[in-house]
Amino acid sequence: MSDIPFFSFSGMHSQIKPEILKVFEDFYDSNWYVLGKNTEEFELNFAEWNDVKYSVGVSNGLDALILSLKALNLKDGDEIIVPSNTYIASILAITHNNLVPVFVEPDERTFNLDPSLIKEKITSKTKAILPVHLFGQSCEMDKIMEIANKYNLYVIEDNAQAHGATYKSKKTGSWGHINGTSFYPGKNLGALGEAGAITTNNIKLFEKVKALRNYGSEKKYYNKYQGVNNRIDELQAGVLNLKLKYIDQWTDERQELAKIYIENLSNIEGFEVPYIHSEADHVFHLFVVKTNKREELMEYLKNKGIGTLIHYPVPPHLQEAYQTLGYQKGDFPIAERLANNCLSLPLYPGMTNQQIEFVCKKIINFF
Repeated sequence: MSDIPFFSFSGMHSQIKPEILKVFEDFYDSNWYVLGKNTEEFELNFAEWNDVKYSVGVSNGLDALILSLKALNLKDGDEIIVPSNTYIASILAITHNNLVPVFVEPDERTFNLDPSLIKEKITSKTKAILPVHLFGQSCEMDKIMEIANKYNLYVIEDNAQAHGATYKSKKTGSWGHINGTSFYPGKNLGALGEAGAITTNNIKLFEKVKALRNYGSEKKYYNKYQGVNNRIDELQAGVLNLKLKYIDQWTDERQELAKIYIENLSNIEGFEVPYIHSEADHVFHLFVVKTNKREELMEYLKNKGIGTLIHYPVPPHLQEAYQTLGYQKGDFPIAERLANNCLSLPLYPGMTNQQIEFVCKKIINFF
């Protein structure tokens, strides 16, 4: 069997190439390249697909989170509860707004924010919770919303890795007061470049972030807010609008491939497949396993022509960029343990059952 990359766009993009080229052609011929018909249509369609009233297209996922927090009128030094094992963008969005990240450990089974640990971190300065639906599985959002309502806190979902995932049949990105997502090319719904979106059911927040992303302007040359230029690219909006028609099909493919992994790899000593919460529908943005023999397994699979990746080798509190927060090794042991033990296996639409079975065979042989 030929080499198996960690990820490939070929299966998705070959399927839709003629339609994509039509999107390019229509975009080119339209002579309208910023905040046009593609953006309007995508925002409406993505909101409907995500079961929310409003969606705002923006330049990328980080900007989606930055603007979501900016829209809440928080004060410098206010605290935001965030998981200790998230990607750095979740933390950057907080600190770029002059807010303070307060780390809470994840449930080691799901990788997601542990609701039972949130209350002990709430202080008079706590103003919001930023749950991250990591690797494609929803956080326990009913419990998080219950805590938020009790303590009068905002909830901002980071939905960059869980497009279409559900918890108790309700989609991620539809629980929080305002939510940000990324359409980086490798996401389940990916652009052909950088793009992101904000979702909300609150019309005031919708109108504010729509203005903030466009220089703070609701009407040209009249600026209500000190905004930024974080507009979604009109071409990327057209691409995303097309891909949105296929996302459910591609999600089904991911889930079927993940089933093969789970069926074959569930009973290996010293090796753990993803745990799926009984109330969650996992969309497998990543298929992340855990083993104390990560480096050896990674090298073994590389020698067999199988690509893998580590998400994420350094937790946020130990990143050089956040030394000023004063954390040390051992402060968040669960996040540190996951950083040391997690390995992402190849999984993507277009990958064949035979390829998955080949990877499984090699892993079984290794152990």
